[in-house]
Amino acid sequence: MRNILFVPGNSTKMLTNANFLGSDAVVIDLEDAVAPNEKDAARLLVRNAIRALHYQVKLGVRINALDTCYWQQDLKEILPLAPDFIMLPKTADVDSIHVLEQEVAKLEKQYGMEKEVKFIALLETAKGVENAYAIARASKRVEALFLGAEDLTANLCAVRTKESSEILYSRCRLVSAARAAGIDVYDTPFTDVEDICGLEKDARLARQLGFTGKASINPCHIEGINRAFSPSEEEIAYSREVLEIIEKAEREGHGAVSLRGKMIDAPIMARAKYILKLAGI
Repeated sequence: MRNILFVPGNSTKMLTNANFLGSDAVVIDLEDAVAPNEKDAARLLVRNAIRALHYQVKLGVRINALDTCYWQQDLKEILPLAPDFIMLPKTADVDSIHVLEQEVAKLEKQYGMEKEVKFIALLETAKGVENAYAIARASKRVEALFLGAEDLTANLCAVRTKESSEILYSRCRLVSAARAAGIDVYDTPFTDVEDICGLEKDARLARQLGFTGKASINPCHIEGINRAFSPSEEEIAYSREVLEIIEKAEREGHGAVSLRGKMIDAPIMARAKYILKLAGI
């Protein structure tokens, strides 16, 4: 998934249009986007939308945090519809994953579900960032980590900036933890809706750091994010060339090979395979 679009759970228009906006995945938000007095109505709206609209993109639901009185009812309404994943906000430690896993497993059994719903852990506190690897390894249901920079910077007492130097450590920490655990990792949204150039710069940096993809809170950011996380024609051509020269060397019984004056070793080969995988080749 290059892009994950957040859709407010109380917006009929956004829920209806989410299938057609170009994102690879949609997260329907029952947490921050929905006021406390609208939680019940939003659950019903989301439940009916999922039933009626048959989303073609990968579908997740962000439930309310475990320290609220809403999350269990969120699961009861949404889980029978078998979303691809549940996003858990404020994930701070392994216990958070275990509590969610126990409740989800109980409901899956109760509803006779064959599909095992996956988790994306949203890390948005200093404690969560420091526990990133343990969280990534807490359950086979955890398929990705996700960085939430707005709450994180508030928790860190940091100044939030467009340049995002204040979250560089947290970004690198999550990428390293996720890759070590063999799962995906997604970057925080860029919150200035009007600054498309800034969005693309931020998305390119996220890809350079190793993120799988990036979230967005506005459909106008989807195209820029998808472009940043899609290999260029030049990257694809070079990757093909790398694999072709390696195959040729193997056929001819050669050991070391070079391309354009540079030795081709295992990391370069692995990167070439990854680029072609991203390109769907």
